[in-house]
This record gives sequence, C-alpha cells and structure tokens, in this order.
Amino acid sequence: MDVIIIPLLKLISTILSLYGWAVFIMIIMSWLTAFNILNGYNRFVFLVSAFLFKITEPPLRIIRRFIPNIGGIDLSPMALVLAIWLFQEIISQLIFKMMK
Repeated sequence: MDVIIIPLLKLISTILSLYGWAVFIMIIMSWLTAFNILNGYNRFVFLVSAFLFKITEPPLRIIRRFIPNIGGIDLSPMALVLAIWLFQEIISQLIFKMMK
C-alpha cells in the first residue's frame, strides 16, 4: 500500500509546488503590467497572463469571498500561497510517518 501512496503524495506535493510558482509568477506579471514594464498588448505576455489567470482565478475568487481587499491591496494570492505551503507540509509529514 505504501508503495503506491508515497509516490502519489510526492506527485501531489510537486503539483502544489508548481501551482505555487504559477501564483507567484501571476503576481509578478500583474505588478509589471500595472507599472507598464511589461506590455500587456504583446501577444506572448497576453497569452501567459491569460493562462495564469485561468488557472489561478477560481481558487482566488473563493478566497476573496472571505478576505476583502485592504486599502486596495488584494491579499488572496498570499493566502493561497500560504495554504499551498500548509498542504505541502502536511503531505511531507504524512510521507515521513509512512516511511518509518
């Protein structure tokens, strides 16, 4: 049973890590676009930001219901990254306990 569960938990942790990076890149791209460092009309920039928006917006929308904007600052990406870190820590603890 552990032969299947441990690699599956490692895969889930890796997917969560990649998703965390996607959230981080989305945050940076939104700042760079807002300050006109990145051209939002560039086709590549538009495609990357549209992709990141599509994969990160559904959980961010749920979080925004509970955490309102504070002074025009959206804290939902930070809450999502913290939740991802929490889930990764739980998974790593499960893997550690199963390997004993």
